[in-house]
Amino acid sequence: MSYETIVEISTFIFFILSAVLSFYLTKKYVARKEKSYLFWSIGMWIFSIADFLELIFAFNIYSQLLAKSYLFLVAILTNILAIGSIELVKSNKIKKIYFLYSALTIAFLFYITSISSIGNIVVNFVVTGMVPINIIVVSSLITFPAMIVLIGVSAIGYMRTKRKNLLWIILGVLIVGIGGTLYIAAFPAFLYYVEFIGLVMLWLGFFDLNIIKKHKTKHLHK
Repeated sequence: MSYETIVEISTFIFFILSAVLSFYLTKKYVARKEKSYLFWSIGMWIFSIADFLELIFAFNIYSQLLAKSYLFLVAILTNILAIGSIELVKSNKIKKIYFLYSALTIAFLFYITSISSIGNIVVNFVVTGMVPINIIVVSSLITFPAMIVLIGVSAIGYMRTKRKNLLWIILGVLIVGIGGTLYIAAFPAFLYYVEFIGLVMLWLGFFDLNIIKKHKTKHLHK
């Protein structure tokens, strides 16, 4: 099996895993009407679209528009997940301030990305190219505060509840967020590894394996 084929299969698996989880989180939001699930699901759909673009890149399809879209999505991914987490905070003032900050910085990033010239960020069928410095600087205004929010809210949430599945969700959200931050911070080599680990943890958190086991046990005893 060639290196190109391995990359194509890997990116396809990442896309399927993230798309299924995105759909599941959307269903969770529809059922529960909790804003945290709304933003987590939006974040995961952004993750899925970014995975789809990685899949396209793996098939050697590339353009400026695709590159700009990818960089924009990877940068805002962490922020959207952070908004989902900050919805767990009781203070409406904190929520409004962070939401406003997010809206302004995302709009600024969109403008900077749209006017920037992006070189070839795909090397050997994977995204490993360097990002223009202006995009790195503006993206950092989004990603690093988002990581602080994710870590802070996650730590407080776990200390209060001690729920094991929540710990997996917290770690998964953090790692997925770190993936985007690492790429923007010019460490692209870690991106795909971090994506996979983050996806596994999110699956462990959102899909309750104990419920599945109980269902199978009931079925066997019938």
